[in-house]
Amino acid sequence: MARVNSQKEYSLCVQPTFLIGTYNRDGTPNFCPIMWISVTYDGKGYLLVISMSGAKCTKDNIKRTALLSANLVSTDMLELLDYFGSCSGKDGTKSCMEYAWQEGNALPVPTLDQSRWVYECRVISQVQNGDTITYFGKMENVQIPEDM
Repeated sequence: MARVNSQKEYSLCVQPTFLIGTYNRDGTPNFCPIMWISVTYDGKGYLLVISMSGAKCTKDNIKRTALLSANLVSTDMLELLDYFGSCSGKDGTKSCMEYAWQEGNALPVPTLDQSRWVYECRVISQVQNGDTITYFGKMENVQIPEDM
């Protein structure tokens, strides 16, 4: 395979997509697709690191509750991912497409039944850079399939 040099603007770090789950003020679930997710260690435990830019209901919900779920997206969830990415929570509840969800096992966060890997996190700190906020979430629980 031949490669050519590219401009830095086209640089990327391949990462999986997650649907970040939070509750709106009225108690309805809200899910937002985010790809800028990593993990770090703070000397006490692992933290999920999530960066979000722009104006989002999800950011407002995290500011209010300091809680979130991160639901790993698999190929069978692409239609749901497209729906959540095409609808803004600022326009109202995302309820035009049916999906199954339930409350987390350790925290009051919405989790997607279809996701095979779910983190339940309590945000313990954040860093703002322009309109991007990077959240550091203490993993209170990780849900994985029984056969894993």
